[in-house]
Amino acid sequence: MKHLIIIGAGGAGRETYYTATRTAGFGTDFDVKGFLDDNDNALDQKPDYPPILSSLDGYIIADDDVFVCAIANPMQRWHAVRTIEGRGGTFITLIDHTASIGFNVNIGKGCVIREFVVISPDVTIGSHVYIQPYTDIGHDAVVGDCCLLNTRAFMGGHSRMERLSTIHTHGALMPMKTVGEGGTVGAGSVAIRNVNSGVTVIGVPARELKL
Repeated sequence: MKHLIIIGAGGAGRETYYTATRTAGFGTDFDVKGFLDDNDNALDQKPDYPPILSSLDGYIIADDDVFVCAIANPMQRWHAVRTIEGRGGTFITLIDHTASIGFNVNIGKGCVIREFVVISPDVTIGSHVYIQPYTDIGHDAVVGDCCLLNTRAFMGGHSRMERLSTIHTHGALMPMKTVGEGGTVGAGSVAIRNVNSGVTVIGVPARELKL
């Protein structure tokens, strides 16, 4: 049996633990060994979770360990993933049993796909993608590595998220449109045009946020 270690013991980490217990193979193919977190007190007064084993940098990987990263911020998740992979760690994907996965869907390693997610046919999802509940991804969409789709995010058919990009809660990316690398669609926003790399858009229709 493999022993799953969840990177990050914050809110997303605890949600990921819940998803792990609802993933095919839990209790037979893998269990949850614990968390890695630089904050030793992250689980204080939160009973019934596996322990914090170590900081990210301090953990010594065992032969039967496998990992998933539950850090919401895409850049921070990418850094954590590279740290563990650089030391030989292996990542697995967690898919809640209520998720609906269409035909010809390709999903990379280290993803978390939570409750009631709908992924239409012929979608490609990269590695280390975090998909929150009730997200809907249309046919032929492409999601790059280390993207974040928050609760009830929507991607239209043939839309695309480049690596490290985000669609926040109730955000929508219309069909055939692209969010560039590191771009963000804000909560409740509707992107009817392409979103440039590193740009945040908000509103309906979404426009660039300028601080």
